[in-house]
Amino acid sequence: MNPCKIDHLYDLSHTLASDLLSRFDFPWEVLPHIKSFVLELGATLSPKEYDHPTEDVWIAKDARIAPSATVMGPAIIGKGTELRTGAFIRGSVLIGEGCVVGNSCELKNAILFDKVQTPHFNYIGDSILGYASHTGAGAVTSNVKSDKSPVTIATPCGRIETGLKKCGAFLGDFVEIGCNSVLNPGTVIGRSSNVYPLSSVRGFIPEKTIFKDKDHIVPKH
Repeated sequence: MNPCKIDHLYDLSHTLASDLLSRFDFPWEVLPHIKSFVLELGATLSPKEYDHPTEDVWIAKDARIAPSATVMGPAIIGKGTELRTGAFIRGSVLIGEGCVVGNSCELKNAILFDKVQTPHFNYIGDSILGYASHTGAGAVTSNVKSDKSPVTIATPCGRIETGLKKCGAFLGDFVEIGCNSVLNPGTVIGRSSNVYPLSSVRGFIPEKTIFKDKDHIVPKH
């Protein structure tokens, strides 16, 4: 079984996107469908629980949105979530419950499971972040290769062509990313793994490991 598959990375009980994710084997297959799914799901949300400030934006009534935050649709902001000063939601984004999107963070075409924190100067594009995952200050997902060619995922079961020119990172549940790290296009990080600060990560990182550098990936004890 390929450990890059959705059912190895995520507990789907922790996201409103479970119906979408369950249709596919691999998380990158979900990316082209986020926009349409957010629009479909948003139309079903209760007006008693979600405000609907524009035709393609739904914000939970108990979410805390800073006056300087920008939310462009399609977007859903979950219950108890906080968008801090200067947060920029660029569209095609589903943010779960109890999340934090911090100062000067930018999100685009992404799914954040419940309890995700991207609290300081993070770029999250064409990516999926699993339950209770966390990105340290300045950590970013790089979603386009320098030569603009389609992204290939290096999995333990062989390389997989995504056909996507924009493809970021896929963090399993409980992943911790150190400050000022770069997750290169097509990076997959297994559940409960940690990445050291100032890392450049690419390919697949197994679950329950610590990424110190590309030559030193050690089991967690």
